Amino acid sequence: MENEELKEKVIEKIQEIYDPEIPVNIWDLGLIYEVNILPINNVQVVMTLTAPSCPAAQTIPHDVDQKIREIEGVNDVHVEVTWTPSWNKDMMSEVAKLELGFL
Repeated sequence: MENEELKEKVIEKIQEIYDPEIPVNIWDLGLIYEVNILPINNVQVVMTLTAPSCPAAQTIPHDVDQKIREIEGVNDVHVEVTWTPSWNKDMMSEVAKLELGFL
């Protein structure tokens, strides 16, 4: 599988994951900073959460890892949570802003 094709599949899987307190997927919320496809189909995701005290802080990164592992051909997954830059509402997609009434 080509890197771009795998990256698209990874993004599709990430779009299936929702913050339990917000009815928008984590991709559209802007929680995913990077999706990198490394040699031999290893996937690295750099992400954040809406706040350090987020109740889903343990589950969302785990969900990202597990969803990506469902993709046929993925060798390994590494999910890194970062707080820099900190998340803010400007990181949301237009779809998310519309869904949440910010537009």
